[in-house]
Amino acid sequence: MASKEIVLQTQSITKLYQMGKQQFRALNNVSLSIHHGDFIALMGPSGSGKSTLMNIIGCLDRPTSGDVVLAGEHIAHLSDNQLAEIRNRKIGFIFQTFNLIPTLPAFKNVSLPMVFSGIPRSISEARGRELLGKMGMVEWAHHRPSELSGGQQQRVAIARALANDPAIILADEPTGNLDTVTGTQVMDFLKSVNKTGKTIVLVTHDSSLKRYANRVVMMKDGSISERK
Repeated sequence: MASKEIVLQTQSITKLYQMGKQQFRALNNVSLSIHHGDFIALMGPSGSGKSTLMNIIGCLDRPTSGDVVLAGEHIAHLSDNQLAEIRNRKIGFIFQTFNLIPTLPAFKNVSLPMVFSGIPRSISEARGRELLGKMGMVEWAHHRPSELSGGQQQRVAIARALANDPAIILADEPTGNLDTVTGTQVMDFLKSVNKTGKTIVLVTHDSSLKRYANRVVMMKDGSISERK
């Protein structure tokens, strides 16, 4: 059986922060390959480096040294504008706090990444409604975030993450603000998205969520301590 295509690869990345006269090493020589269709749980205690790694994978930050290859592009040392373009085209984000725009109805929140990509508004909004339908949210397409429950807002966020057909979806503590039942529903939605072939990296400290992943990567003190 042929090996799966590598979607993202970090190559010996290190991240240093200057704190006064002291230098803090947030990541230390981290190499990780993520394959098409993976569902990876990136786990570790606070301060382990998992959030720093997620920010670099998500083109929100750059490594001090090493390289990152996302869907064939070397991205570690691109300009801010180039990183922003790649974020919009190749990465879907799902956040603990949903990060929906409060003044926009659900379908416009979903369509916004497509508008930023230059897709005509009529097409992007039609696709926004289509994605909401796949999340079971078509009846709520015209409701603003304040009119939705936490679970409904997170489903809108999942639909938004899929808007530009990204190479990878980063989910940062997506159940952190949800009750157990709603959190399970959201994780089931993410698993169903993964089954369609989407690559997902779940960043979490909740060990109960690793059952959804096909790979678990544990971090400690800025390094990968274990892979399962």
